[in-house]
Amino acid sequence: MIVYAAIDLRRGRAVRLRQGDFAREDVFADDPVAVAQRWAAEGAPWLHVVDLDGALAGAPRHLDVIGRICRAVAIPVQAGGGLRRLEDVEAVLAAGAARAVLGTGALAGPLVRESVRRFGDRIAVALDARRGAVAVRGWQAVTDVPVLEAARRVVAAGAPRLIYTDVARDGMLVGPDLEGLVALVRAVAVPVVLAGGVTTLDDIRAADAAGAEGVVVGRALYDGRLRLADVVRLPGVR
Repeated sequence: MIVYAAIDLRRGRAVRLRQGDFAREDVFADDPVAVAQRWAAEGAPWLHVVDLDGALAGAPRHLDVIGRICRAVAIPVQAGGGLRRLEDVEAVLAAGAARAVLGTGALAGPLVRESVRRFGDRIAVALDARRGAVAVRGWQAVTDVPVLEAARRVVAAGAPRLIYTDVARDGMLVGPDLEGLVALVRAVAVPVVLAGGVTTLDDIRAADAAGAEGVVVGRALYDGRLRLADVVRLPGVR
C-alpha cells in the first residue's frame, strides 16, 4: 500500500477543493514547497501534485512550482493537471516528476499510447468520476463515458496505472468509494490508486483489502484528521 500526500496548486498556493468545485476552495499554505517538505519530513512515501490552474486551462501552469517541489524533497512526486499533449508530459517529467498523470487528454486521441511508448511506467491515468461517468476539463464537464468503459479503453491503450477519484467525495472527509474501487480492480489488470474522501486509518485498511495499490490523502492531512506518522506505521504501507 503506497500512500500519496496530496498537494493541489492554484495561483501559486497549496489549496484543497470540495467536490472539485473551484468556488469552494480552502487555502492551506502560500508556499507549496514548504508543504511538500513537511509531508516528506513526516514520512510520506510519495507526493501527489495537481496543477488545478493547468487542469482548467488545458496546459500546465505550475511547472516551476512542480520543479521546485521535486528538487526540495528526496521522495518521488507524481504530477498532473492539464497534461493534454505529449509536450506537456515531457515538460512535467523534465521538471523532475517521477510520474506524469494524464486526465482529460487520456480520453481523446493517441496521448496514452504515445506517452507510454515514450515513458513506460512513468505514466498514470486519472479517472475522475461524477455519478459513475468520467469528469473532464478540470472536473467542470461530465462525459457520457462510464468509468469502467473509460478504464478499459485507456488500459487497452497501454495505461500502466489508474488513479480513481469519486469527485463527490473529494475534500469532504466522508470516506472513499470502495464499491467503485472494487469494480475497477475487477475490471482491469493494472494497479489502481484510490483518491477522494480518504479520512481515517480504517479507510486506508479498507482500500488495501479491496485491492488498491495505494491511496491519495489530502484534506485529512491538512485538517489533522490523519497523521502521516500513524499512516506509515500501518502494516504494509510504504
